Amino acid sequence: VLFRSLFARHNPKVDVRLIATWPRADAVYPAKGPWHGKGLEAMARDIRAAYDQAAAVTPQVRGVIPLGEAWLRAISSGFADGDPYDGIAFGQISLWTHDYYHASNYGYYLEALMVFGQVTGRDPRSLGDNDAVAFELGMNPEQGSALQRIAAEQLVASGNKLEPFTSKTPAPKRRIE
Repeated sequence: VLFRSLFARHNPKVDVRLIATWPRADAVYPAKGPWHGKGLEAMARDIRAAYDQAAAVTPQVRGVIPLGEAWLRAISSGFADGDPYDGIAFGQISLWTHDYYHASNYGYYLEALMVFGQVTGRDPRSLGDNDAVAFELGMNPEQGSALQRIAAEQLVASGNKLEPFTSKTPAPKRRIE
């Protein structure tokens, strides 16, 4: 509330969004974790509920970015591994870094895609297979595209209206013999 008031004093049209962050593996899997035995979904649901409550009582907040749900979508789709404590399954990525609290490059890229999509209204897939940010973060084109798709799906599922996505990839040229 303090930051909202500070920003609003300087710009009454301030656009504040809250990010319902990801569930923390370190709070779910170890026995001493507060969500131990409840699962990632329960933690994500609790985080989202808290951010929704904060948004409801703060007039300048224009919405809650559903990042936790995007993480769950990446996991349930089989793209990301849901339990980094048992090792990362072949062909999957980890959204968490080594401390199982903070995001990995994949997790932070997904966060950036969610913010980008909700704030601009543009479909994250519009960044394309060769997004320089994904490349600089060490992702191959398939990984970057998968995270863009997951972000777009979650934004739409959460009621965001995105500009229609059209592929910028040219159709392959046909060989005439």
